[in-house]
Amino acid sequence: MITKDSIETAYSFLHQKRNVYIHSTLDWQKDDIEMAIGSYVDDMSKELYEAISDGRTDFLRDHKRFGEDITQAVEKLEKKMRIFCNFAARSAKILLNKNMRSSELNDPENFPW
Repeated sequence: MITKDSIETAYSFLHQKRNVYIHSTLDWQKDDIEMAIGSYVDDMSKELYEAISDGRTDFLRDHKRFGEDITQAVEKLEKKMRIFCNFAARSAKILLNKNMRSSELNDPENFPW
């Protein structure tokens, strides 16, 4: 199962590394970033990796495509975060429409999703 936290963590890490990577003029720094990302994706949720990699087993591991891959990964993770935010906003709207009291907000039976 892909969680909101796993998406946010991956996005934060990859976004920060991508920003350094695309502005770096140092080959050794870019290589270090590629190694760090490679290590990160080895431990990443398998489901999340598959969701952002489009089934490519060398995604974020291919030196020749790394710049393109990391940009694609950040874009896909950002889109997934927007989906979670939209879901949360719709859920809040439902709660407001139900005129729930604060005590009802803690009752899991009020949240079928």
